[in-house]
Amino acid sequence: MSRSPGEGSARRSPRERTAQIEEAARALALDAGLAAVTLRAVAKRVGVASGLVARYAPSMDALVASTFQGIVETEIAEVRQLLASKSPAACLVALVDTLLDQSRDDVTVIWVEAWGIGRRNATLAPVVRQQMDAWRDIIQDIIERGTACGEFRDVDAESVAWLLLGMIDGLNAHALVRWNELGARGAHIRNALEGMLGTGATFG
Repeated sequence: MSRSPGEGSARRSPRERTAQIEEAARALALDAGLAAVTLRAVAKRVGVASGLVARYAPSMDALVASTFQGIVETEIAEVRQLLASKSPAACLVALVDTLLDQSRDDVTVIWVEAWGIGRRNATLAPVVRQQMDAWRDIIQDIIERGTACGEFRDVDAESVAWLLLGMIDGLNAHALVRWNELGARGAHIRNALEGMLGTGATFG
């Protein structure tokens, strides 16, 4: 919901104003996508003139990049908490379930737009790569732990993590336009996990 004119124009400290602008950018991105984070839209959301936003966020490319980073880091923290204390196989099942159940579609939109926008936004692109590395590292760590304890067969953990992340991203992007059977996505991934990692572990 946008603020009424003047609602956000009360005098604030630089730190408070910066936080307000960052919060507005985040809300805009989650509501309408990363492309919605523009100078005018952020100013309207805060309830101030565009010039004031430009004063505290002189680079919109940098604001878009930091908005993306904040959203993704929040999701990663949520997922790490979800996976805590689970066995490696249970971690992969929980990971697939939470990333494919459509409850995170707003973040999926952010990712899809970031890949596109990042082609021309030199500030955003390295942040996207950094967060993709972070996701791959989470999955790779799970696979390495599973291999070490005998739940998974011995594999190139980095390659499998890369493949799994690509499959999840691809299926989630497809789901945004309701392509193919949405309910079957988890089963497809679990079948792939059985093929890549399966020993005594079950992914059903």
